[in-house]
Amino acid sequence: MVCNMISVTFTEFRKDASALFSAVENGEKIQVFRHGKPIAEILPFKDPANHLPSWKKRKIRHSIKGAELSSLIVSEREKAS
Repeated sequence: MVCNMISVTFTEFRKDASALFSAVENGEKIQVFRHGKPIAEILPFKDPANHLPSWKKRKIRHSIKGAELSSLIVSEREKAS
């Protein structure tokens, strides 16, 4: 992901908002100026759930109460034979 900074005036931002938001989706940062002073900074959204390493992500555990799954599979195969 690219992390460049684009500087635009408020008027430019209003005129080219769609293209500028596309640039933000591609990792760009935008700083908006009015009368030569910065008034806003637009950054790409960071979803913390997508930035966790796989070993830190919550895992789904499957379990069946009663018999073990492997023994159920073996018994079903024996019945089918």
